[in-house]
Amino acid sequence: MILSSRLWQTQILSAVVFVAVGVAGPARAQPSTGDGASQNVASPLNAASTQNAPSTQDAAQVSTQPSTQDVAQDDTQQNGSSTVPHPQTPGTNAGADSSTPTTPPNPQPDQEPPGGKRVFGVLPNYRTADISQEGNAITNRQKLAIASKDSFDYPLVLLAAGLAGISQLSNQNPSFGQGVEGYAHRLVTGYADQAMGNLFTEGLFPVLLHEDPRYFRRGTGSVGSRTSYALTRIFVTKTDSGGTRFNYSEWLGNAAGVAISNAYYPDTRDWSDNATKLLEQCATDAVSQVLKEFWPDIKRKWFHKDVH
Repeated sequence: MILSSRLWQTQILSAVVFVAVGVAGPARAQPSTGDGASQNVASPLNAASTQNAPSTQDAAQVSTQPSTQDVAQDDTQQNGSSTVPHPQTPGTNAGADSSTPTTPPNPQPDQEPPGGKRVFGVLPNYRTADISQEGNAITNRQKLAIASKDSFDYPLVLLAAGLAGISQLSNQNPSFGQGVEGYAHRLVTGYADQAMGNLFTEGLFPVLLHEDPRYFRRGTGSVGSRTSYALTRIFVTKTDSGGTRFNYSEWLGNAAGVAISNAYYPDTRDWSDNATKLLEQCATDAVSQVLKEFWPDIKRKWFHKDVH
């Protein structure tokens, strides 16, 4: 539910992404260099030796040796224990409990997102995760932690200050007036829009609707396919159970923010203004996800920094 100036600014940044990032070709697979011929050659001497029957003397010696089970029973009887040791299954660890299933751990909320915590040092990037984490559900506490970091990160104040200046120059919301008082009014309301939108779409509604608020960065493929994927994530999301469905948190969360904003935006309270603000906010989120998709590529190409 940010002003139209924010949508304009985000679109300009996305255009920079398209210019900066080229289409990366797929990596070529290296052919296997194994020597198959050497594996198929058998030594005639070994083949002949395996066909020879054991001699009578060897057979007699084998028959007079006690079996492994008898030796084990004698050992356990001498130790005062009646338990027969079970043979160990090949390829398993004797000290490991085979009855305990191995499950991937939940990602930590303070884990470094792809490309770092902020895009261009301003746009919060805490909700971004690698595509390999898709399907690993996070807890409600982790959802709220992501939402709070995205809502109260200090660069948001700088972003709100810039958008407030653009709004004042274009005289949006005339009832706010001009001068220092008008600018302060626009700054506070602009920051409230951003904070509420993040808290609702990334925290409150994902908890209530059991949806995953994270954006899973693809990182591979053509520019067009990755852009299409990023833009459509405002319509598609993952659930806590691993399923895929419509992104209710995105639209209901922003709709709730738009409804609350009518309390401090007296100039834009009719249904058409509210519908416009809802579409602007969802479109801004879509474009910001394009920036998050390509930010590690931009950081590596422009700033020559390794991105993990």
